Amino acid sequence: MTNPSLLILPGDGIGPEVMAEVRKVIDWFGANGGPVFDVSEDLVGGCAYDAHGTPLHDDTMARAQEVDAVLLGAVGGPKYDSLDFSLKPERGLLRLRKEMDLYANLRPAQCFDALADFSSLKTEVVSGLDIMIVRELTSGVYFGEPRGIIEEGNERVGVNTQRYTESEIDRVARSAFELAMRRGKRLCSMEKANVMESGVLWREVVTQVGKDYPEVELSHMYADAGAMQLTRWPKQFDVIVTDNLFGDLLSDLAAMLTGSLGMLPSASLGAPMANGRPKALYEPVHGSAPDIAGQGKANPIACILSFAMALRYSFDRGEDAARVERAVETVLADGLRTADLLGEEGKAPVSTSEMGDAIVAALAKG
Repeated sequence: MTNPSLLILPGDGIGPEVMAEVRKVIDWFGANGGPVFDVSEDLVGGCAYDAHGTPLHDDTMARAQEVDAVLLGAVGGPKYDSLDFSLKPERGLLRLRKEMDLYANLRPAQCFDALADFSSLKTEVVSGLDIMIVRELTSGVYFGEPRGIIEEGNERVGVNTQRYTESEIDRVARSAFELAMRRGKRLCSMEKANVMESGVLWREVVTQVGKDYPEVELSHMYADAGAMQLTRWPKQFDVIVTDNLFGDLLSDLAAMLTGSLGMLPSASLGAPMANGRPKALYEPVHGSAPDIAGQGKANPIACILSFAMALRYSFDRGEDAARVERAVETVLADGLRTADLLGEEGKAPVSTSEMGDAIVAALAKG
């Protein structure tokens, strides 16, 4: 029986630093009776452009299609700002999502009790928060045609097109309903059916899919009202499903409810492969943070929790995923903080590697 395969793409900025801590967790499992992975590593983003003149080499894309899961760090940095749009580091990530057809982006927003005070909202509003936003990832306004900057009369016009087919809405809705079935059996769909025809279609299709999931309580909300409700009382939600643009905005908003982008993982899932596993890419929500790269200040928790999501959704290792999550919770409860989480005056932050070491030590204790 072959080991499951994992392609690691550390990327740019703090990506290699946080990914090094994930490798410690992977190695710990392999040495202690847990899953053993066939791990390979490659380039994406600015580092791929530096090496190959493209943000994602064709050979890397082919490897990503063949492995059981891809784990990515972060891409981008100011040194690449002057590149043509087609060569920017972010295009490598978008190509991975598009060509792997990763249409369902899962972004959890969980507030650990030890960090409830770090949220900008009152502790009682966020304490115990555990919601999941399912964002459609391969269509909508980010991919619709026509698009571009055109000349119209004596001025330029920027054009982007919001476009969704029934099948695109159907498949991401089913992913969200399936997830809701494994959680609290509540799903809220968010769009702008009051002003957008794509929103009208979205609501109609999600409602129709809901008939196949009678156990799930389905509600609908306009996305702008959803943003307001997320900041008013986020614990009213369990699973939220929404389109690409609104999902981008709402998931970042929900991220800050927890106190730090450095805490939040994500999963991007596609259709099942021949082995029954979905094509999948896992990555932290945070960016490459070039201002702190190489200084040992980065928080590796989001990347480590992204690996936990891979254990759960790609490798059917839910207990191992929960063990990683408990280790993170233990370390935070013990008061360890990287610089982004430092709230107590006079308390020195731990480094990126020290946080990783502490999480591995907590894993060892069970």
